[in-house]
Amino acid sequence: MRFRFLVPTLVAISVVFAVSNPAGAQWINHPTPGIPRTADGKPDLTAPTPRASDGKPDLSGIWAMNGLGYTTNITSVEMLPWAQKVYEARSATYGHEDPAVNCLPEGPRAGLAGLEPFRIVQTPYVSFFLYETSPVRQVFSDGRKPPVDPTPTWMGYSVARWEGETLIVETSGYNDKTWLDFTGHPHSEALRMTERFRRTDFGHMKVAITFEDPKAYTKPWTIDVDVNLVPDTELLEYVCLENEKDRPRLVGRASDDRSAATKVSRDVLSRYVGIYDVPMLGVWTVSLDDDELKIEMADGGGKQAVIPHSDTVFIYPPVGGPVRFISDAQGQVTGFVVTIVEGDIPAKKR
Repeated sequence: MRFRFLVPTLVAISVVFAVSNPAGAQWINHPTPGIPRTADGKPDLTAPTPRASDGKPDLSGIWAMNGLGYTTNITSVEMLPWAQKVYEARSATYGHEDPAVNCLPEGPRAGLAGLEPFRIVQTPYVSFFLYETSPVRQVFSDGRKPPVDPTPTWMGYSVARWEGETLIVETSGYNDKTWLDFTGHPHSEALRMTERFRRTDFGHMKVAITFEDPKAYTKPWTIDVDVNLVPDTELLEYVCLENEKDRPRLVGRASDDRSAATKVSRDVLSRYVGIYDVPMLGVWTVSLDDDELKIEMADGGGKQAVIPHSDTVFIYPPVGGPVRFISDAQGQVTGFVVTIVEGDIPAKKR
């Protein structure tokens, strides 16, 4: 099986979940042909980078990005006033209106969180990016230029070129209906996304993604994401509207959680500082800035403040649900439990 969650935000009362765990057992167990293997038959993910027939690095394969944190906070770059207003309205409802709630395409954030794998099929003149929850992207590498005035689409129009060992993909022509992350960072139809893919060995790839939207943000920004090969499996069929039951539960508001906030002493907050292993969701870091407790999710996104509801329970806006800290009989903090609509996820403190 593979855990899956599709998220407008991971919330207890306002979330759409679809988790994928590339490290776990998969739905099919068939060795991927052509993968180098160690003596015990396991994929050798440190083997040399494979080459295509034209000598370029071959990026083909099923991959998962380590960008979970970025999907809850893609940027801290200043927004233009209209974009800031839109972002605040979306954040106030924990992203209830995310297009993904209505089973629409993810757009520029497709595949970013690593919550679902994606497949690259590389050919000399056009490559294909296949997603479980979004339409296929065609990436043209036949020398054509980006269209001057493309018809806006959900997934944009992508062209690519090689610079040494790096594939550079430029995508424009997005419509303005998608969100850059689950908390609601908007973009205009002027958005241009540039991805730089560099496969460092057989099982690992580095991706730098630059976002430029002068109609919504004061300057461009770049995020760096590690990408890992997911061998011996295939993509899952995903039909968003099949047995969809989340939308009626999307009722929470951030203002309600803030109005219910309480004061917690710095001494109590300091007990929670540390690093926690969260199953399926990676490593989370809890820190204390002045008198405010903050959590940084794995793989980007930065520190984000929690809302205290008691000495042990805090609302974490990126997931829209509570984080409850646990102590042993001696009063030592041993972990926390984060609650989502599907249930509790226990985390262990290192």
